[in-house]
Amino acid sequence: MTPIQWTYLIFGIVIVLALVFDLGLFSKKNTKTTLKTAFWQSIFWIGLAVLFFGFMWFEDGSETAINFMSAYLMEKSLSMDNIFVFILIFSFFKIGEEHYSRVLLIGILMALVFRAVFISVGVVLISRFHWILYIFGVFLLYTGIKMFTAKVSDEFNPEENIVYRFMNKYLRVTHEEANGKFVIRKNNKVYLTTLSLVVAMLAVTDVIFALDSIPAVFAISQQPVVVYTSNIFAVLGLRSLFFLLRGAVDKFDYLPQGIAIVLIFIGLKMLAEYFIHIPVYVSLIVIILCLGGAIWYSLHHQKKELPEGKA
Repeated sequence: MTPIQWTYLIFGIVIVLALVFDLGLFSKKNTKTTLKTAFWQSIFWIGLAVLFFGFMWFEDGSETAINFMSAYLMEKSLSMDNIFVFILIFSFFKIGEEHYSRVLLIGILMALVFRAVFISVGVVLISRFHWILYIFGVFLLYTGIKMFTAKVSDEFNPEENIVYRFMNKYLRVTHEEANGKFVIRKNNKVYLTTLSLVVAMLAVTDVIFALDSIPAVFAISQQPVVVYTSNIFAVLGLRSLFFLLRGAVDKFDYLPQGIAIVLIFIGLKMLAEYFIHIPVYVSLIVIILCLGGAIWYSLHHQKKELPEGKA
């Protein structure tokens, strides 16, 4: 077996065992996830990613490993936007906290399938039409500038979501209490419950965010092994990150600006690749400095739009 094949094999084994461990020991049906549990779940998934980084360094070389860590940090940071939207969706539909874990799990697993399709299509297109990378670069540059200048008032509205409108218009959906069920039967007809609606919205919302994050990862590396593994590690850790940060997500006011700077840098790097090669470790350093700086600045400064006492 080649080093890349070994990497895929070990990655598959690690993910299967990790999911069994996470679902079997960390997760219990219809129970609230405490901050302590969320912390250890986050440490668990981040620790696995770091160990896999070490394995890739040994098996595939330092450049591939650094590309993986850069892509993983990029995906992890962009997932903060997912978490904010997830919180709005749960609040809008008044989902009980005891159902959060199960709904998130199903939604995230569905998102993984959609992302795998997106990545596969991207790999094929880039291998045949390399100039698509320059389109990705322009797109990331535009996205970064738009994110940097976005206003606080630009808020996600679940009622305007395409999934919400489609399911309510074309499918039988009931919003009555269903005791944690995804499907119920009444009047001899099958109805989808609010939980089913939320699962679909979480999955599609993640796909929408993937339209930004996957091109960003391709900007870092076009190696399928890097793109697949970094995405899967970041998405599987999203559930624990949600529980860890849902009470503190409003503390990171300037994180979007930090992410925007990273996207602008990655976009410019992709556009300039034809003229100049920027070493992979430079991208990693820029990502760490921008994200770390944005978090530090958020914790020490309060946005003027927020009232006193809500920093």
